[in-house]
Amino acid sequence: MEGKKVILTFGLLSPVKGIEYVLQALPAVKQKHPDIVYIILGATHPHVVKTFGEEYRIKLQQMVQQLDIGEQVIFQNRFVEMEELREYLGSADLYVTPYLEEAQITSGTLAYAMGSGKAVISTPYWYATEMLAEGRGIIVPFKDSDALAQQITGLLDNDTGRNAMRKKAYVFSREAVWKEVAKEYLKVFNEVRAKRAHSPRPRHTYIENVQTVTNFKLPELKLDHMIMLTDDTGILQHAVHTVPNRHHGYCTDDNARALIVAAMAKEYPLAGGQDLDYLTNNYLGFLHYAFNLEKGRFRNFMTYDRHWVEETGSEDAHGRALWSLGKAVQYLDHSGQKALATNLFNEALKAVEHFHSPRALAFSMIGLHAYLKKFSGDSEVRRILEIISLRLFVQFTGNAKPNWPWLEEALNYANGKLPHALLLSGQSMQNRDMIDMGLQALTWLLEIQTDNEHFSPIGNMGWYKQNGNRARFDQQPIETHAMVDACIEAFNITGKNTWIDKAVMCFNWFMGQNDLNMVLYDPKTGGCRDGLMADGINQNEGAESTLACLLSHMTLQKHYSDKILKKALP
Repeated sequence: MEGKKVILTFGLLSPVKGIEYVLQALPAVKQKHPDIVYIILGATHPHVVKTFGEEYRIKLQQMVQQLDIGEQVIFQNRFVEMEELREYLGSADLYVTPYLEEAQITSGTLAYAMGSGKAVISTPYWYATEMLAEGRGIIVPFKDSDALAQQITGLLDNDTGRNAMRKKAYVFSREAVWKEVAKEYLKVFNEVRAKRAHSPRPRHTYIENVQTVTNFKLPELKLDHMIMLTDDTGILQHAVHTVPNRHHGYCTDDNARALIVAAMAKEYPLAGGQDLDYLTNNYLGFLHYAFNLEKGRFRNFMTYDRHWVEETGSEDAHGRALWSLGKAVQYLDHSGQKALATNLFNEALKAVEHFHSPRALAFSMIGLHAYLKKFSGDSEVRRILEIISLRLFVQFTGNAKPNWPWLEEALNYANGKLPHALLLSGQSMQNRDMIDMGLQALTWLLEIQTDNEHFSPIGNMGWYKQNGNRARFDQQPIETHAMVDACIEAFNITGKNTWIDKAVMCFNWFMGQNDLNMVLYDPKTGGCRDGLMADGINQNEGAESTLACLLSHMTLQKHYSDKILKKALP
């Protein structure tokens, strides 16, 4: 090929490639450019060989002899690897794709030629028409050897025009190199993810028969994953998939939730005869160690090597610990455990009177109500309960508006716990206004978090600010648990079955009745995935998520057990 003007066609050889029309064009080109050489590179397509053998190649070779262009045509009857193909493309002055079929939507050989900066002549199949538009190549009619001859000669005569065409082809094809294609895919993925965050739609239908109240059946209660996350210190905060992640250590929040699960689980038959006394001892022991006697407050975060990160945790963490201790007093039957829970409850109670965080107040109120189920005559607990209940109620009445019946400028985490606490206190204090406020807030929370009859909780990627856009993702199990508890309490007060329907709707978020139709509950481990994101599920099964699912399960199971018990009574 040295010193020659090279025309190239490469690819698997077959009759639809139309190479005979280039051969027929060569005698006319040869007259003006006797230094041309046309290389036909590629083995015959294996399907063609299987049916027709080398009939097409032999026909082309005979045509070369008949047209007296043997010195101008080189057949390379083999498949070449990428490195050698680059050499052929680098040596070519023109690339020709004389294909015969219009309905061709892609051509790897054309893309390679343009990416190599070659001047291209092609017939008007669909892909070539699009790729060679705007002066990036030349289109000639199908089966027209005269037009091919004219355009080949014209390009070989015009170095300036040919080079301008080559440059356009090369620049255009930069968008198609693998790195740029990968960037475009990522751009599309991010656009879809952002769009789904605002207006999600189910990816697939994983649930063929969505559970309703009439055919609702709770899964088996399994504590396997909770136990697996628990060591002799307490329950670890996080997991990598189902494996404990020790990097983040422990927290009072999760050990408080775990204590509630272990205390309530004593009422239910569990597979494997699991030792709940060991678990309750463990979680109670963690809370006892977390309580800072000097400050009268709970610490919250502990590293894996048992060092406290702070001397005083948040009000919310303190309120959650008090909630768990109240539940422990209510449910535990072990005298030693009950005595420790009672003493620790009373020590922790002193700080609550001065709290102002709405969720800390709500958690504390729920814990105080649980404690009073066992010790209803404790006047000090009742006094503090009335103070903090009125404080939370005033926060609602002082800030709620008709279109935003809420005590804050934004909705964030565990929202259902606030109306839940109002309903409990409104009933015990016989305060109808407090009950009405709780029902109004809970009804509103359900309205704005229901989409096509499934629960769609406020996401924590931005939450929901008044007069702003609500964050659709990441949706967290803690929101679902808070709403299940609140709906059951609304039923207890009103007796209206619609609240049970809503509680079941919220619980079914765990089971796949959600924005993505994806199941978060893990029936194998009894754990729960960490959240619902725009692009799927967070597959980690951390303590907060698992405990939220277990607590929701127990709340509903207790409701149905109580209902069956009432029917059985004379």
